[in-house]
Amino acid sequence: MKNKNSAFASSSELLLDLDALRADTPGCEAVVHFNNAGCGLMARPVLQTMLDHLTLEAAIGGYEASAARAGEVADFYASLAELLGARAGNIAFAASATHAYTKALSAIDFRPGDVILTTRNDFISNQIAFLALRKRHGVRVVHAPDHPDGSGVDVDAMVALMRAHRPRLVAVTHVPTNSGLVQPVAEIGRHCRELDLLYLVDACQSVGQYPIDVEEIGCDLLTATCRKFLRGPRGSGFLYVSDRVLQAGYEPLFIDMHGARWTAPGYYRPVDTAARFEEWEFPYATVLGCAAAVRYALRVGLEPVAQRTPALAGRLREQLAAIPGVRTLDRGPAPAALVTFAIDGWEAEPFKAAMDARSINSALSYREFAQFDFSDKEIEWCLRLSPHYYNTEDEVDAVAGAVAELARSAR
Repeated sequence: MKNKNSAFASSSELLLDLDALRADTPGCEAVVHFNNAGCGLMARPVLQTMLDHLTLEAAIGGYEASAARAGEVADFYASLAELLGARAGNIAFAASATHAYTKALSAIDFRPGDVILTTRNDFISNQIAFLALRKRHGVRVVHAPDHPDGSGVDVDAMVALMRAHRPRLVAVTHVPTNSGLVQPVAEIGRHCRELDLLYLVDACQSVGQYPIDVEEIGCDLLTATCRKFLRGPRGSGFLYVSDRVLQAGYEPLFIDMHGARWTAPGYYRPVDTAARFEEWEFPYATVLGCAAAVRYALRVGLEPVAQRTPALAGRLREQLAAIPGVRTLDRGPAPAALVTFAIDGWEAEPFKAAMDARSINSALSYREFAQFDFSDKEIEWCLRLSPHYYNTEDEVDAVAGAVAELARSAR
């Protein structure tokens, strides 16, 4: 029997104590937070960890505080390695998922004519980075088509493109920011391994929402943030680097004294671990907050989270779809906890402001965030609602009710 005073699931049951989880989450008292795909609400242990370290820095000095907390800092790598099924040496801290992603791209020696094979639903910043590489290095950006049934990228078509182009890089966003689509990253990974292709996965919206196993995915590189479904602080992310990539000698374009050793006046040697992708300066309170957030997620349990969070989104999506004037936009057989919809009679900013006025946190997405997807759906903008495991069914119903009220007011 699970301890009723514990917020965490036991190994024998996929149950969560919502009262305890919400008591751990101060923000639940003020807002209905359905913007976890933007930032999750931090739990008290995460907040306290960061405050304690800042207090220590103020008391004894920044260098001295980081030295005193060296074991806890090391747990950032150990906890993420446990979360991803990796080694601590495969993990690098980054200031954001985008920072991690561009570090990874910078390690690839792109040449004119090289192909980056990606999807039509990859994240906006990734797409812009690919175009920047095309502009500077003359690479070709090839987008695999979507499957006609709306289940995501057409894997067979993508594999045909792999064989035809032998891309320098295959890059896929697991869960796009602009919808609840879940891409078949493990299936794609199996083909990348068979063809010996470098594979980069953006897991920004899936880490903390689903169990992630880098070996099962078969990726060489994986990036994510800590601020979303992991419920860590802003200004934090990480890069997973496989042993294969480390042993092949990949290193970022600009490597500093943390990632390399200056072995002679004209030579340097990268360190053996993913630390070669880091810089010397760290926001240590943030790093410790991330470690606390990952440990919290591990104690809650990713299996119950992966059941509850998409189920809450499904309940919301079903209710929104029944509202006249509202069109839900998410595709795929099992959408993630990103619920997107268009609504008749409203402009973007006024509609979000109306939701804000009801203490409902949400996010807007615009066509420029997803040029292919939004062109297909013939929309200029949508609202994104993203519940998490600590939200309640009553909150889902209240949010759907608020959207119904606003939809009626526009008619």
